[in-house]
Amino acid sequence: MSRSIAFRSLFIGGLLAASAASVTAFAATPQSLFNDNCSACHQTTGKGVKGAFPALAGDPFVQGDPAPVMATVLAGRAGMPAFKDDLSDADLSAILTYVRTSWGNKGQPVTAADVAAARAKLKAGKKPASLQAH
Repeated sequence: MSRSIAFRSLFIGGLLAASAASVTAFAATPQSLFNDNCSACHQTTGKGVKGAFPALAGDPFVQGDPAPVMATVLAGRAGMPAFKDDLSDADLSAILTYVRTSWGNKGQPVTAADVAAARAKLKAGKKPASLQAH
């Protein structure tokens, strides 16, 4: 192999490795997912906004049974948007685990499989009656 070809191979290999490393460096973390999707209302501190958006820090609801929390995040509730069409099971599990284990919260982690099961249960649930003229 000539020196020119060997150099090109090393150079291209280095570029590919650097590219893969930069993609890894920009991978979303649970905290960044929370900050991007939830902190505008619930604040980065988890303390919410009194009278408008509930605190997540110290909240028994987010630390208890994960089923109602997953249902709430997937379907929304009382002005909270639904995230079922916006976030993957992996992203939602990362966010929920972050919330359940941050700011002194003692909730158990939520897996992507848990979220997938909650999503399937939500889809299988009762559908609203269609509007009919007669």
